[in-house]
Amino acid sequence: MIDRSIKLGTPILLCTLLLISLTFIYLLSGENPSGSITAMIHKLSQSKHSSAINETLMYKDELEAALEGASMANKTVIITIVNRAYTEGDKPMLDIFLDGFWLGEDTRHLTNHLLIVAIDQAAFERCMFLRLHCYRLKTEGEDFVDEKTYMSQDFIKMMWQRTRFLGDVLRRGYNFVFTDTDVLWLRNPFPRLALNESVDLQISTDKFNGNQWSQKNLINTGFYMIKSNNKTIALFDEWYGQRNNSTGKKEQDVLIELMQKRAFERLGLRVRFLDTIYFSGFCQDSRDVNVVSTVHANCCRSIRAKVTDLVTVIHDWKRSKDPPRNKTMEHRWSIHLACQYSWIS
Repeated sequence: MIDRSIKLGTPILLCTLLLISLTFIYLLSGENPSGSITAMIHKLSQSKHSSAINETLMYKDELEAALEGASMANKTVIITIVNRAYTEGDKPMLDIFLDGFWLGEDTRHLTNHLLIVAIDQAAFERCMFLRLHCYRLKTEGEDFVDEKTYMSQDFIKMMWQRTRFLGDVLRRGYNFVFTDTDVLWLRNPFPRLALNESVDLQISTDKFNGNQWSQKNLINTGFYMIKSNNKTIALFDEWYGQRNNSTGKKEQDVLIELMQKRAFERLGLRVRFLDTIYFSGFCQDSRDVNVVSTVHANCCRSIRAKVTDLVTVIHDWKRSKDPPRNKTMEHRWSIHLACQYSWIS
């Protein structure tokens, strides 16, 4: 009896499956219910291709959303790049960097326009915990998690990845101030930066020679402001394009070589070199604490040494803001001992 019921139900089941299959083919074809299986496979293939495109667009849109969220009204963003090494320790470098914005003059609101670019998951999670504007930069086949010693192969690779990423930001139409995380922002630097359209690039110097237009200044790519236009995009394309012909050289060295070969003039760039009295560093201290905007822990080899001496700079800064002391004593920066010893240890 049971076998007979199964036999009777089999044609109904087959008809039902056939009807479902025809309906499925009809929905995929969108036009002809009698479309071939080949057409159906083609539709599925197109669907997978569209999905891959959407994933790529989603990845790109994450950067666009991050830039838009941090952007000022004139499409200018402050950008710094960190890895796990900058977020670990009793006093992480990232925390010291943010201390500068907290303690500086007219700088707290600038964190609204600061984009932290994390090159590993640990740094990204730390950034998100701090409720800042964060972007996770994916680096193909590279591990930039730990500290990269100055001028090591991994350090050089990381600098080139940075250059590639920042070129992409320019191509998206955003101006930016790039700042290393070992730069303390003690005053709002924008009043000291030319905001007119005639200046394409304003870049810090290790030592300032007294002429803001002289290409004999020794540039430092740890702090600069750049406009997005065809000239600056061409510069970054040419700059990044030199990476495979520059073995053993960091990206800053290559930019200096391009400048010496008169690439700035060839591309029609107007470049201003920043005075260390306002944009200072450990290579050359600012002569006037009353006007200094930034202090960069340059001429230093390790994160530990940078952290030690930047904490001292913060103490110097607090001391300079003490009214009685400010009136009776001339300010002197402390000697950057940890950074000096970092070259021989």
